[in-house]
Amino acid sequence: MSTTPPTLTPAALQGVRVIEMGQLIAGPFAGKTLGEFGADVIKIEAPGAGDPLRNWRLIQKGTSVWWQVQSRNKRSIALDLRSPEGQDIARQLIAEADVLIENFRPGTLEAWGMGWEELQKINPGLVMLRISGYGQTGPYRDMPGFGVIGEAMGGLRHLTAEPGRVPVRVGVSIGDTLAALHGVIGVMMALYHRKVNGGAGQVIDVALHEAVFNVMESLIPEYSAFGAVREAAGSALPGIAPSNAYPCRDGYVLVAGNGDSIFKRLMETIGCNDLGNAPDLANNAGRVKRVTEIDAAIGAWTQTRSIQEVLDALNAARVPVGRVYTAKDIFEDPHYRARDMILTQHTRDGDDIAVPGIVPKLSATPGQIRSSAPHLGDDTDNVLQQMGLSADNIATLRQKGIVA
Repeated sequence: MSTTPPTLTPAALQGVRVIEMGQLIAGPFAGKTLGEFGADVIKIEAPGAGDPLRNWRLIQKGTSVWWQVQSRNKRSIALDLRSPEGQDIARQLIAEADVLIENFRPGTLEAWGMGWEELQKINPGLVMLRISGYGQTGPYRDMPGFGVIGEAMGGLRHLTAEPGRVPVRVGVSIGDTLAALHGVIGVMMALYHRKVNGGAGQVIDVALHEAVFNVMESLIPEYSAFGAVREAAGSALPGIAPSNAYPCRDGYVLVAGNGDSIFKRLMETIGCNDLGNAPDLANNAGRVKRVTEIDAAIGAWTQTRSIQEVLDALNAARVPVGRVYTAKDIFEDPHYRARDMILTQHTRDGDDIAVPGIVPKLSATPGQIRSSAPHLGDDTDNVLQQMGLSADNIATLRQKGIVA
């Protein structure tokens, strides 16, 4: 197992300070991504329980192993944002920051006196990333929204099922993650704009459902032009043929034989040259018309073979093919290891844990794991001291329950 990459300087985002407010997935995933490339991410958490993600899914020594990935490269300050003194400390932090990330319900920061207009006055160069269910405007802005709702409203959930069956979720929080990645793109564009256009900041408004909708390909143009409502198609890719999951003796393989020359090589490999040489199947449009026949031919060939036999044969023919990976498959795969996509991270509780590597891979300023995920409030004193507060001031705030 690869260890964490060595410390490299300079990092791509060295010198960028990020204040992360909010919790769970979308906002914190954006902070995680910026932190991996060198940003100084200060995460503000509520005293007591902190971010609920600390206790989600499987727990090791009282802390979620998911937390170890989501919050690496961050500093944690436990601060009561509902108190005026806590809000004042937050404003001081934001005044010196480059980026603020928040994923509260719209209006929450405004109620605390930390809306855009107020923050822009104390920090004109601030880049403010706001992730919410439905965005900061529009008739739905005040409705609560989670990633799964964004996936449904964005059009994805309607397609994720076998035909005629109940739509199913993807299995991970894809709506939150897509929103986070769109947010990071927005942050980078806003920082670039600030650099070359006089130093002014701006707001990045990301709605969960819009981030999902943005990757829905031809869904709306097809409806606009043809009145076509795309329906669930199971493992197939409608309008692209052949591209599907096919049964083997010991599981399934995915085969993408939809390139014109790839299709001919696929048909030759499975002994169906009549299909490979058919004039009407020389392009995708013709293959789509006969997709049921083509899928049946491929399935008849795969189901008499093991997954490995299919992989070996189709890789030799240069036909894109792959097994359906489990966590165990990923963990043991040599390609993941060769590209440092499985790293060892040492937790603050003294354990070594395998974690995902860093994407994307930059040649000159690659991302890195500089620090493990913090315990709640690990960095409270350090952050407050950097702000100029004395030990007595900090002790008083702690006594009042404003920090922890």
